[in-house]
Amino acid sequence: QVQLVESGGGLVQPGGSLRLSCAASGIRISGKTMTWYRQAPGRQREFVATITGSASTNYADSVKGRFTLSRDNAKNTVYLQMDSLNPEDTAVYYCRLLIPDVWGQGTQVTISS
Repeated sequence: QVQLVESGGGLVQPGGSLRLSCAASGIRISGKTMTWYRQAPGRQREFVATITGSASTNYADSVKGRFTLSRDNAKNTVYLQMDSLNPEDTAVYYCRLLIPDVWGQGTQVTISS
């Protein structure tokens, strides 16, 4: 069974940083596209960033220059480094494997002073 498990969320002050991890099991993610989404209270789930099997990345305009997505195929894990966080980044962050279509359970990120 393919599973994705996110971790690394928490409460940080504005301007702070967090690194989220998405660990896969039941499948090797090497060569596969992995994507992060987020959903804030009362809002639709939105795209954050994606990384292809060749490690090409694409980011939502709202996080470009602040977030960095990377992958470690040996650890079967992708990482979302989030810097210069602001309250608008508060959301549940989800990892998604596109093929097959599998979502993680999400990890809460809260930015507040």
